[in-house]
Amino acid sequence: MPTPTSSPTPTATPLPTASPTSTAIPTPTASPTSTPVQVSEYDLAGFATGTTGGGNIQENSPLYKKVYTAEDLATALRKGSKIKVIEIMNDLDLGWNEISDAAKISPFSAHNNALTHPVLIETGVSKVSIDNFDGLTIFSAKGATIKHAAFTFKRSSNVIIRNLEFDELWEWDEATKGNYDKNDWDYITIENSNNVWIDHCTFNKSYDGVVDVKKGSNGVTISWSSFLGDDRNANSWVTQQINAMEANKAAYPMYAYLRSSSVGLSKDDIIAIAASQKKGHLIGATEFAADNALLSVTLHHNYYKDIQDRMPRLRSGNAHAYNIVMDNEDTRLAKKRLTSAMEKAISSKGYHFGVTSNGAISTEGGAVLLESSVIIDVVYPLRNNQADANNSKYTGAIAALDTIYSLDGATFRGDSTAKNSPLSPAPAAVKAFAWNGFTTLPYSYISDDPASLKSRLTAVDGSGAGKLSWSNEEWLKTNYSN
Repeated sequence: MPTPTSSPTPTATPLPTASPTSTAIPTPTASPTSTPVQVSEYDLAGFATGTTGGGNIQENSPLYKKVYTAEDLATALRKGSKIKVIEIMNDLDLGWNEISDAAKISPFSAHNNALTHPVLIETGVSKVSIDNFDGLTIFSAKGATIKHAAFTFKRSSNVIIRNLEFDELWEWDEATKGNYDKNDWDYITIENSNNVWIDHCTFNKSYDGVVDVKKGSNGVTISWSSFLGDDRNANSWVTQQINAMEANKAAYPMYAYLRSSSVGLSKDDIIAIAASQKKGHLIGATEFAADNALLSVTLHHNYYKDIQDRMPRLRSGNAHAYNIVMDNEDTRLAKKRLTSAMEKAISSKGYHFGVTSNGAISTEGGAVLLESSVIIDVVYPLRNNQADANNSKYTGAIAALDTIYSLDGATFRGDSTAKNSPLSPAPAAVKAFAWNGFTTLPYSYISDDPASLKSRLTAVDGSGAGKLSWSNEEWLKTNYSN
């Protein structure tokens, strides 16, 4: 990845709120609010507006399936099952080696084999392919956790996924020397699909991305969800991996080199640096694909904790992010454990071990608008080109409105178009912002004051799974205003 030609430098705190200076940025239809929490704030909004999922199906209906096991889930998600609502009743361990033989049927298949994580080597990893569903809700009233599985939605429409946690899908990468280019494990991938709402979910560290949107998928909203790096506790997922390698360095050449005197990293250093998640959302997987123009994704009220990149990363199409928090304070501290001499020694062997620091990214003619959000310790908060800064075909339009940005303690609140704004996109010449295919967003929304946003999203009723004690009936609703 090319390095931007210049690094944005925040102006010392505090700075007055700036106003946009470019008339090319559309006036937002949102109204900032600081009113007390209302249930209506959880209404479906964004590009997925109108999605109903499976609808308000009664539990005794043959269209409603309560899932307790992998076999139950396989039955419910089999192509042509006609199931409309799937309620996940308990935690599910779905690795290929830990599910029953009866569950080893479509839509389940074996995913790429684990190579380094001691738990995943034992459990295996499954791929779950949900194909050609029209009208489907998958939820848990209790915030159940799903482990060791990657889900792909293909040729589907009107899909809702709510109140689920996804975990244990990362391992150390020796095979591609830290490039993480082998396993292709993402928690959720959306392909050739439309009208998809992912809400109140938690996504922990994964090998590749967390939620990717590809092949012209459109009408996608991801809301009130948490995306988290590893918490580095004594038995965390990353710590388990590092402990296994520490006990047998000879089997892991890259790890052994990092620990050697040639580099000089301690075990704790490696845990801290490895803890963050490398990639968030890739929207548009293939360079200059014709169907990238169809892509449309809304991100709102999401908390990104220790995510290094892609919040989101867009190729063509449109992405709108409002009231999101990118919190990379711990990742920034971890980065400082690497000296320039260490980085040089690592790269001299062809290894990749470090910390990327990108926020929202627009490329290949895409349009990304970030509003009323918070960005903490991300070095390049807005990027507009990741291939060739001198070739405008690789550049996208990207802008920020009323966003709070802080880096190493210096803070700015304002717009990307303000004079000397640290939010000004890099590294290519800035394109005036305009949506692709429309002049104003095709939906209305209400945004919160970013000054209180982090505390709101990390509150007991904030973003992520297991935060709301709702009945099944409440989880099947999409609108709480009435």
